[in-house]
Amino acid sequence: MAMARRSASHLLSSFRPFSLLLQPLADAPSPAAAAAAASARRAMSSASALRARGDDKELARWRESMDRMRNIGISAHIDSGKTTLTERVLYYTGRIHEIHEVRGRDGVGAKMDSMDLEREKGITIQSAATYCTWNGYQINIIDTPGHVDFTVEVERALRVLDGAILVLCSVGGVQSQSITVDRQMKRYEIPRVAFINKLDRMGADPWKVLNQARAKLRHQSAAVQVPIGLEEEFEGLVDLVELKALKFEGGSGQEVVTSDVPSNMQDFVMDKRRELIEVVSEVDDQLAEAFLNDEPITANELKGVQPLLNGVLDYLPCPLEVENIALDQNKSEEKVSLSGTPAGPLVALAFKLEEGRFGQLTYLRIYEGVIRKGDFIQNVNTGKKIKVPRLVRMHSNEMEDIQEAHAGQIVAVFGVDCSSGDTFTDGSVKYTMTSMHVAEPVMSLAVNPISKDSGGQFSKALNRFQREDPTFRVGLDPESGQTIISGMGELHLDIYVERIRREYKVDAKVGKPRVNFRESITQRAEFDYLHKKQSGGQGQYGRVCGYIEPLPSDAEGKFEFDNMIIGQAIPSNFIPAIEKGFKEACNSGSLIGHPVENIRITLTDGASHQVDSSELAFKLAAIYAFRQCYTAAKPVILEPVMKVELKFPTEFQGTVTGDINKRKGIIVGNDQEGDDTVVVCHVPLNNMFGYSTALRSMTQGKGEFTMEYMEHNTVSQDVQMQLVNAHKATKSTD
Repeated sequence: MAMARRSASHLLSSFRPFSLLLQPLADAPSPAAAAAAASARRAMSSASALRARGDDKELARWRESMDRMRNIGISAHIDSGKTTLTERVLYYTGRIHEIHEVRGRDGVGAKMDSMDLEREKGITIQSAATYCTWNGYQINIIDTPGHVDFTVEVERALRVLDGAILVLCSVGGVQSQSITVDRQMKRYEIPRVAFINKLDRMGADPWKVLNQARAKLRHQSAAVQVPIGLEEEFEGLVDLVELKALKFEGGSGQEVVTSDVPSNMQDFVMDKRRELIEVVSEVDDQLAEAFLNDEPITANELKGVQPLLNGVLDYLPCPLEVENIALDQNKSEEKVSLSGTPAGPLVALAFKLEEGRFGQLTYLRIYEGVIRKGDFIQNVNTGKKIKVPRLVRMHSNEMEDIQEAHAGQIVAVFGVDCSSGDTFTDGSVKYTMTSMHVAEPVMSLAVNPISKDSGGQFSKALNRFQREDPTFRVGLDPESGQTIISGMGELHLDIYVERIRREYKVDAKVGKPRVNFRESITQRAEFDYLHKKQSGGQGQYGRVCGYIEPLPSDAEGKFEFDNMIIGQAIPSNFIPAIEKGFKEACNSGSLIGHPVENIRITLTDGASHQVDSSELAFKLAAIYAFRQCYTAAKPVILEPVMKVELKFPTEFQGTVTGDINKRKGIIVGNDQEGDDTVVVCHVPLNNMFGYSTALRSMTQGKGEFTMEYMEHNTVSQDVQMQLVNAHKATKSTD
């Protein structure tokens, strides 16, 4: 993992009515030395090249520029205060001059929520980029959505960032989406500072959150700041590093006033400082030695921070301290460690697409080299060379034109035709960056324009949204001819239907939500099929023999094809057509017409005809062979199962848990948080439609829940019969 800037790699942080926590990485020895050494090795070749040309001033200039740069994201569970936090960061750094309500009740709304839908609903739908300056450092920030339906926005932001802030609510604590975003940060090895928010709210308990971070997130955490009072008695913070009290004055808390630690907190503060030193000692050998010898620990040795922004500068890495790996397409995707310097060849990743006023806006993270307006750059994935007509830096939906940008920066370009995940270079190398994780959609809707005249705009909207969002899919139902949109949940699809109406003026008719079931097999079955057709002229002839079987649970893919034919029973040029036929057959299982997954198809024998065999004949033979043996393989239906976290007053526990049982949910966790009960359960998605209304009704509007996809599981026999019969009835009606 990329190490933190000076000593500890993870940090739970705070400022204003918030608290600061620290979480160092326990299993990484000498982090500061390791980070510095890795950084020096990666930069050495580029630095040497500059020195060879006598560019010492240029070398010093870009090194200082990158050392004074941070690329961070802000992520959290929904309603934890991410966008509110970003609004205050922009205000305190002078980027904006007024603080506005997130829900837009003042008619303006938060700067980072630029869509009308975001301001109306009070949620972030799209990630938004901005930048600010603090103490001479440039901080690039991406504010991400908290709702699990828009999780791809978090994925693509974390894929290109060097550090992150994990916001935790001091009342709600570590919630389901907190765990999800923390897992995403681990996936991309992102060092993070976590920010405990809302200490002035009723029920605030930062120590509960600290313990949850240790238990649920497996963070080795310790407080770096402790609050002076809580809830309505909250007055400020005590900095455990500097041993100073901090109070925030002025109309918006912009004035930080320091004073001595209150006398009634001395013992408590020293206990928490000792705990902090113990935790940091585990990743800092020098500090550990001083701690064991009972030597005094200075603020400098603890790497002191005051508010959150100072914590970002001191604890999160600059671009030079993060190792980024590219794949060399000229050397069979051999891994290459990028130097991360402007002196190297250009390597940039397109991580987000957005339809702007001037055409497609492509967000780029530059990992190496320099990009300039007017340059020709090459899309490694397509091989096309493209001129950069306009280069900008983003501030939410505003943009600032720039002439050039170098390694470590996040910028946007116009007029570049590409897909999300494409890599651009200057043409001297053929590197690609590794792609991000994209979850499979779990829900579908039939949607069609009400007016036939608006078909063009409707198609334009769907094409745009599909390009921008990898989790949004568009397809055609071959039986009904309806357009099917698929996504991560009800809210995800509702938002896109509403955007089609608002942005493209197309009213659409929406069908009932449809769950994305899958089919699979449970046992091995043999096939031996001869496709023979003679109708005058050249006929069709192809015979395929083999078997199908379920894949093991630890298999990486969902479909495997093995050619085990010895000899030339089937000419090798027909094998790809056979594989294509089996893949096509797996697109629609015979039970309910949904795709077949977790299947291996093994070809063992066959026969061909010297004249009548063709790719088409063998493709059809494969399709019919699959249909012939599918029933014998005892197929089953798989349904998406969701992880649901509920929070409601304990007085309604019996009613809520009884309803979960009716929905065939399995309760896997049950905790008490004050007067509330928190239940974690696994429930089939098919049984969760309209649940928000039902929960409000059961809890007098006091209950809340979050839901995210967990896995596809086999349905019970009675449910399978119902689904199969419903599918047959639909087909007979059609």
